Parts: sequence; structure tokens; C-alpha cells
Amino acid sequence: MADFSSVGPNTITPQILKPDITAPGVDIIAAYSESVNPTEEDYDKSTSPYNMISGTSLSCPHVAGVVGLPKSLHPDWSPAAIQSAIMTTARTRDNTFKPMLDATEKDKATPFNYGAGHMRPNGAMDPGLVYDLTVNDYYDLLGYNQNITEFSETESSYHCPKHQQGLNNLLDFNYPSITIPNVSPSSPNTITCRLKNVGAPGRYTGRVRLPHRIFSASVNPHILEFDHVGQEKSFNVTIKVLDADAVKDTYVFGELRWTDHVHHVRSSIAIASMSDISYMN
Repeated sequence: MADFSSVGPNTITPQILKPDITAPGVDIIAAYSESVNPTEEDYDKSTSPYNMISGTSLSCPHVAGVVGLPKSLHPDWSPAAIQSAIMTTARTRDNTFKPMLDATEKDKATPFNYGAGHMRPNGAMDPGLVYDLTVNDYYDLLGYNQNITEFSETESSYHCPKHQQGLNNLLDFNYPSITIPNVSPSSPNTITCRLKNVGAPGRYTGRVRLPHRIFSASVNPHILEFDHVGQEKSFNVTIKVLDADAVKDTYVFGELRWTDHVHHVRSSIAIASMSDISYMN
């Protein structure tokens, strides 16, 4: 991962993992203005219609271009479905099949570096399942914060939940990742999600992977069977903390994966028990 990439956690809405995805952004050959020299040095008088550039402004166009692929194949997909397709089919290993490293190239990168992983355009066109969102999902997201409740309620007849309920609803926001910044160390933590079938009928098996000495985790039901396109099913992820000290003021990472042995629908997981969560209010 490049050192210029933004990193998590999300300081505004910590229940939603950021970044979402990573894409090529280092040494990218791109069109370049000939009104300035390619090195941007005073002594350089040369010009070129192309240049090799690095930065998030180079990775963003790659993501924007990939968005058009599933949209052209599936014009009826929502923006949330397309985002889910890109995120859940991403890879977390490099082109040598080794775990991606952070900018120092010494430590393994985490979801706070790469989000869901490095995008795979071909995979995004056939994700199998997607985490879709409804209008009320977005209202729940807006309404979790008392500061914007009044705004969202003036836009429709929808009424935002009470504050604490709103914070809990954020954990159930049907996003292609799971983040629990204030996990309960003494009681089970349960999150409800929905998956929509966008491919052939199939039988998917779910599995949560987290450090087993720190957590026990389960998916219920752990098998989802889909008969037709558009069918949507809910499931719960329950996480129990076994070692409270391991998550105190620090994040531990894992993944949730659903597979029918053809598609692999993967979601990053980040869990912590943060003592300072005042920014969540």
C-alpha cells in the first residue's frame, strides 16, 4: 500500500469501515497537460502529452471506470449493489499471492489500509450476491445523529429512531463490511445483514474468520439458498469477546465470507472496544 493512501478508521461514522476499496495509483501512465513540464521543475522545459503519475487522483478514475462495467451489464442495479459487487470481489493479496503490505513493506496491511481489498474488475461483473440498500436504510444512516435528524424528517414522513437505537441501527447498516468500534466485552454482539442474489440459483455457506483466542463468532443461518435473481435473505453475525484486553482501544481484523464454490462474497471485519467514542455522538 502506498504511503499517500488515506487510512482508517472512520472518525465521523466509525461503524462504517473506511476506506472502501483500493485501486492502481502508483506510476500510472496518464494523459498530461502540455502547458506544464512533466517534472514540474523550473529547469525542465520539456513537454509531453503523457506522464507517469502517482496518487489517489489516479486510483479514483480506475474505480469510476470499473463502476461502468457492472452497470452496463446490469442497468437495473442500484449504486449500492454496484459498490457491493466491487468490494466483495476484491482481493487482499498482491500479484505474488502474498498478503499486501503497508507502506513500510514490513507489516501486513489491514482493512484500514485497503478497505475491502484491491478491486478485481472481472469479479465485480459477476459477484453472485450483493448487499443492497433501501431508502429507509439511508434514512437510518442519516437519522442516527441527532444533529441531522431534523433535516431528514423534513424530507419525508419517515421518523428517525431514538439516538441510542440509531447508533445500534448503524451496526445493521447493510454495508459490504462490518465494523464494531464499541464491542461489548461481556455480552454477545449481533449484527443483522441482507444479501440479494444477482446470479444463478445457488447454495451459499457463510463463515466468519477472526482470531479464535480473542473471539468466538457464528453466522445464523450459515447456509443461504437462493432460487431466483432478486431474492433477498437475512442472516445474523454474532460475535463474543473471549479476551477483552486484546480489543481494548485497539482494532482486531477478520473477514466474513459466503461461497457457493464459484463466487466468494467477502467482507472485511474490524472490531474494537474504544474507551473514547465521544465523536460518535
